[in-house]
Amino acid sequence: MPKILVIDDDRAILLLATKALEPFAEVTTALTGEEGLEQVKSKSFDVVLLDIQLPDRSGMAIYCEIRAHDRRLPVIFMTADAGSQTTIEAMQLGAFDYIAKPLAVEPLQKLVNKAIEQRKMSSVAVAIAADDKLPDDSSELFIGKSQPMLEVFKSIGRVSKQDVPVLIRGESGTGKELVARALYQYSHRDQGPFLAVNCAALPDNLLESELFGHEKGAFTGAETRRIGKFEQCNGGTLFLDEIGDMAASVQAKVLRVLQEQRFERVGGNKELQTDVRIIAATNRPLEKMVEEGEYREDLLYRLNGVTIDLPPLRQRSSDIPLLVQHFLTQAKHDLNKPDLEGIAPETLSLLNAYRWPGNVRQLRAVIRRCVLDCVMPVIVPDVLPKELTAPSDSNEPAAAEKASGEAATEKADDSGVCGSKLPELVERLLRDKSTDVYAQTIEYLERFVILRVLQETGGNQSQAAEILGITRGKLRDRVITYGIQLYRDVSAN
Repeated sequence: MPKILVIDDDRAILLLATKALEPFAEVTTALTGEEGLEQVKSKSFDVVLLDIQLPDRSGMAIYCEIRAHDRRLPVIFMTADAGSQTTIEAMQLGAFDYIAKPLAVEPLQKLVNKAIEQRKMSSVAVAIAADDKLPDDSSELFIGKSQPMLEVFKSIGRVSKQDVPVLIRGESGTGKELVARALYQYSHRDQGPFLAVNCAALPDNLLESELFGHEKGAFTGAETRRIGKFEQCNGGTLFLDEIGDMAASVQAKVLRVLQEQRFERVGGNKELQTDVRIIAATNRPLEKMVEEGEYREDLLYRLNGVTIDLPPLRQRSSDIPLLVQHFLTQAKHDLNKPDLEGIAPETLSLLNAYRWPGNVRQLRAVIRRCVLDCVMPVIVPDVLPKELTAPSDSNEPAAAEKASGEAATEKADDSGVCGSKLPELVERLLRDKSTDVYAQTIEYLERFVILRVLQETGGNQSQAAEILGITRGKLRDRVITYGIQLYRDVSAN
């Protein structure tokens, strides 16, 4: 049976904890901190319940000694002072969890069982270890040994020294900027500047000024002359991310730079010359956008001198362990977690099985969150986000992949979200005793508004973004996040 040590100077607490835990564990009690330390050093325990306020010593100090003796031993703090300061201090020290007095039997049993399970998992050899030392230039590493990634590396090698435009295509989060940086680093322009512009992050008028610069007085607020990226990047490489979100007026000016390496600042008459290599990236179906009149065909052909297709993470799952180890080591260093050893085999299995709609970017975010939340030396499945441990419809390929970028809409009656169902949602969340009512309600409303506006615009995302008052990039991210399906024929849905 699991062995549990309860340290508290209140005999009633010791009796209650013993009665609650005896059905599934062997319980040992101690009335003082020193007595509890002696028990820890002389016997092996699976969980320790520790009172913060002890008669002889501070529970915090006792915890530090327990951790020094066995850092895999989960310690649950108990106290009648359930204030925020005490909770924060306990969790900062690395406590497994925190429970308030008077003790409630069922929550206590659940918490102790969870700690016992994690103690077992952390005692098994890790599937992936977190290295103590970061590799050089760790933030810029391009990781992968799978066949799809080897093809990407070959393409980079073939085209990097050729002074031609390159179009990088792939889903959001696959690492398109890393490809662009690799092309730059292995080119003959590696001594020149490398600048990146996210075309989806800026309104059309600001994007034009960002790229080409502007003269003083060109528009309201233009109090001084501004040098644009094409001018700053002379002799270097300019990376245009989310090139599919560029307005038609900006597309025409970019096309001219590609053809003639010439441009004018906004509000200016002087023609400027530059020598810039353009690398562009998109996750959008540019060919369909050309058919629908949203994108210039001649610009697509000019950008598409060479295309590099970056595979989604689900198509190179053999790279997941390599990526996990890299992100784990990086997070261990960045978040100051020196005791972190690695990831349990069960956790790695779940990471391998997930579809990763957010690709490498999502994987990195998950690993960093796990390292941040983990209080044991080994990351176990309980630390993973719910969508990884309880697969659902969200664990499917991204809606954007299924839809191939066609016009966006959904049938309101079938969406499960549209319509006047907000009161029903709130009532259900309250019945389920959810602790996330606000966030889920806001998500419900946001999804409803986006769907309704897309229906109004016949699926035209540019018009919808303008009506909503957000950028097209943000709208596209919401379409992917909420799994909004895309159809060509709006009226049929």
